[in-house]
Amino acid sequence: MFAIPLTEDAELRPLEVWQAAEFFTHIERAREHLNRWIGFADASPDLASARAMLQRYADKQAADSGRIFGIWYRGTLVGGCMFPHFDDQSGTCEIGVWTEPAGQGHGLITAAVGHLLDHALIERGMARAEWHCDPENERSWAVAKRLGMTAEGTFRSSHVRRGKRHDMQVWGILRDEWIAQRVAEKQGRLRD
Repeated sequence: MFAIPLTEDAELRPLEVWQAAEFFTHIERAREHLNRWIGFADASPDLASARAMLQRYADKQAADSGRIFGIWYRGTLVGGCMFPHFDDQSGTCEIGVWTEPAGQGHGLITAAVGHLLDHALIERGMARAEWHCDPENERSWAVAKRLGMTAEGTFRSSHVRRGKRHDMQVWGILRDEWIAQRVAEKQGRLRD
């Protein structure tokens, strides 16, 4: 299995169906934390539904329309990132993330999303990548901002989560913007 190092203690790897028990254990640890911001944990109330979610992403991967990855920190699955939407025809994708508290504060989400943006915008030639988050989730939109994304607007009362309507903030970055940013980062490292 391939792994992309994120830090000395963490790596990004594909999250696959055979890892459903580990995924479900992680969701159980993260459930209350995640449910504050996204319905991700609610979609996996038991092992069978966790396995079904991973199967849906395996099917998306086979159709080239999405993918899911886990983030392991010190050998424990603590979060992940995904392409919930990946459309080669339109040249657009969406990146989503989640983490339990043990995965916060180490730069893991920012590093992982950087790899997904490289894949989508540079390797695959997508025109734009989007990031959707609750505007009250400062940690989430701070990642988008740190990665050079632009806040493009807020869809007011856009969805229901746990019986309550929530807003959705949309951030985006274009291929040329990401490439310019990566070139500038590389030039900065060469000067150091």
